[in-house]
Amino acid sequence: MNRRTFLTAASALPLFGRTEPETGFVSLFDGKTLDGWSVVDGPETAFYVNDGAIVVHPSSGFPAWLRSAKQYENFDFRGEFYINGWMDSGIYLHAPEHGRPMWNGMQIHIFHEVDREPKPESMGAIFPIVPPLRVNVKNKGEWNSFRILMDWPRLQVWTNDEIIQDLDITGNPELRHRFRRGYLGFESLSYPIRFRNLRIRELPAKDTAELLYGGPRDFEKWYISEGKPNPQLLGEVIHMDGQGHIATKETFRDFELELFVRHTKHHNSGILIRSTGQGLRGHSNEIQLHDVEGAHYPTGSLYSIKRAVYPKIEAEVWFPMQVIVKDRSVIVRVNGDTVLEYGELENVREGHIELQAHSQGLWTEFKGIRVRRI
Repeated sequence: MNRRTFLTAASALPLFGRTEPETGFVSLFDGKTLDGWSVVDGPETAFYVNDGAIVVHPSSGFPAWLRSAKQYENFDFRGEFYINGWMDSGIYLHAPEHGRPMWNGMQIHIFHEVDREPKPESMGAIFPIVPPLRVNVKNKGEWNSFRILMDWPRLQVWTNDEIIQDLDITGNPELRHRFRRGYLGFESLSYPIRFRNLRIRELPAKDTAELLYGGPRDFEKWYISEGKPNPQLLGEVIHMDGQGHIATKETFRDFELELFVRHTKHHNSGILIRSTGQGLRGHSNEIQLHDVEGAHYPTGSLYSIKRAVYPKIEAEVWFPMQVIVKDRSVIVRVNGDTVLEYGELENVREGHIELQAHSQGLWTEFKGIRVRRI
């Protein structure tokens, strides 16, 4: 490991006893305000600043979490957390704009107990999947340093200058399809944990995902392939309320599709993969979007071929969705859960990706549409 692994900021010299400054780091906390951060899901009082630290309010409840202002892909994130007795919290990585941060992104668990045998729920675990290499936490009214180095596909984590995680994310079936970019965050479980001295250095991006739609200028990448889907371009959102399809102009064979979906209650829609670009008039496979649990093919199903496990979604609430297509296999993930796996696709041709509007009055919306060739 090279020398810069353990360099710390000049401002932290009394805490870490280092003599060399860090370079290239940007502060994420001014020690006085929550500027650059926002509370998600919980009350505005869930997090506050006291004595130079971000503090979780004991009445904040769950699932309140504090989110960074911007999203990150690869980075070196450093800071400190304070443990005094029973504490249960976490640091989110690659958390999505919508949906469950721990299951679409990842959580580094913060816990007070010094387990002799590391477990998937121990301090430093990638919770609740991967136990730490060892548990290193000071829990008697003491500050602990942390460092999280994400350089896809490698993730390394240190606490108190000791490495506790070192793994290739792609080698873990529970993690390899998690989001590769997203927000940083701190989870609240209503314990008054504190964070301070937060800073980050961004590392070079590696993700090759192409943005298929992020705003009206990107609609030139699409065309109406069938019927009258009535797409309305509402900023970063494509609103579909009609009957028909829009299709990508480009074609894709093996890919990972990521997007956010929102719909009216009891809507009916779909995502066509490897299509001939003619909607239902042509050839394709359809990933169903239908929020009725008792439906023949609910959301995430491979229509007319295999039924999905009904996912955790609500009407008119955004949820993340991923479709991974490789050779004869397809995996569908909805809000962090794998709801369908199928390995006998007959359609292995390169084709278009299409979005469906099923009937007027049952609208569906899409945003943040990205595709990554694999």
